[in-house]
Amino acid sequence: MQELPELDIYRAMLAERYAGAQVTAITIHHQGMDEAAKTELSGQVVGTTVWFVERRAQHLVFHLDNGKRLLVNIPYDAYAYCGTGDKPQDAKASVTISFGERYVTFYGLQGEDIKLMSVKGLEEYMKGRGIDPLDKRLTLTRFVERFAKKRSTLKTALMDEGLISGIGPVYADEIAFAAKIRPDAKLQSLDAGAWERLYQAMGSVLRDAISHGGAGEIPLFEGDLLTGGFAERFQVYKREGQACARCGGTVKKLTAGNRKAFACTECQEISE
Repeated sequence: MQELPELDIYRAMLAERYAGAQVTAITIHHQGMDEAAKTELSGQVVGTTVWFVERRAQHLVFHLDNGKRLLVNIPYDAYAYCGTGDKPQDAKASVTISFGERYVTFYGLQGEDIKLMSVKGLEEYMKGRGIDPLDKRLTLTRFVERFAKKRSTLKTALMDEGLISGIGPVYADEIAFAAKIRPDAKLQSLDAGAWERLYQAMGSVLRDAISHGGAGEIPLFEGDLLTGGFAERFQVYKREGQACARCGGTVKKLTAGNRKAFACTECQEISE
C-alpha cells in the first residue's frame, strides 16, 4: 500500500540515492505505452541529470537538469525497488530508470502513470487535486473550510483526493482513532473541538508514520530496515477483535460509507 507516508519515504530514499546522478537508460517493460512514446520519452530523459526528487500528492517528480519534470504516479498497490547490477526480469516490472549500474524499478504502473512534463504542464496537471495534508498553508480554518460542504462520513472525506491528497484507508482509520472520532461519523455532526482534534491528529499521525518507516510491505532496497516499521504501531487498522491500547475496549470493523473501517467504539465518539 502507498499513502502519503510511504511516498514521502520513497521521495527521501530516491533523492538520497539518485540526486546528482545521470540517467543512462529508461526501460518501459509493460505494453501500456506505444513504441513511439517510449522512444520519445527515452530521448528526452536519457543523458539528463536528476537535480532532486519531489513528492506531489500520489506522485514522485524527478526534477531534471533540462528543465523537464519526470512524473511517476504511484497507485495504491504499486511499489518500487532500488538495486545494483543486473536489471529485473520480473514480468510484473513496469518501468526501470537506470543510473549506470544502479537502477530503480517501479512495479504496478500503467502506461499513463509515467509522463515527462514542463513546469507549467505539471502545475496544470496537479490542479484540481487536493491540498497536501502536511502543507504549511493548510491551517485549521482552511482545513475545516475544505470539508464544510461535504455530506459524507469522516473516512470517506479523508480519502477524497479532491479535498486532500495522500490519505487512504490505513491512515484515515489511524487519524480518526487519534482524534477520538469514529470513522463512520457524519461530518455535519463534528463540533469545533472535534475538528481541531482531527486537524492535529492528521499531522501527528502522518509525521509519526514517516519517521517510523510507514506501513509498506515491500523493502525499497536490500537491507532496508526502515520500510514498514509503522505497521507495528497501528492502533486500530486491521486489529479487529484486539484490545484498544487507549481504553481497553475492543477494536471493531465498521462500515463508513461504502468502505470498511476499524475503530474502538468505546473511546471514539460519534454524534447523531
